[in-house]
Amino acid sequence: MGLLKTALIGAAVYGAIKYITKKDDLTGKSIVDDLKEKAPEWVDKAKNFKEDLQADFAMRNAD
Repeated sequence: MGLLKTALIGAAVYGAIKYITKKDDLTGKSIVDDLKEKAPEWVDKAKNFKEDLQADFAMRNAD
């Protein structure tokens, strides 16, 4: 039973990797390529959000 479960999990991981790395016919980019392009923008947004939270926390605690 353990061997079968391991084989099924391995097949699922293999399928997922194939899916996210498959190039789109229209754009020629994969899901991974899109994530790599958008990651710096998301990091900047997260940093701004963190700074806003820290400023809000500091303002509330100053009272």
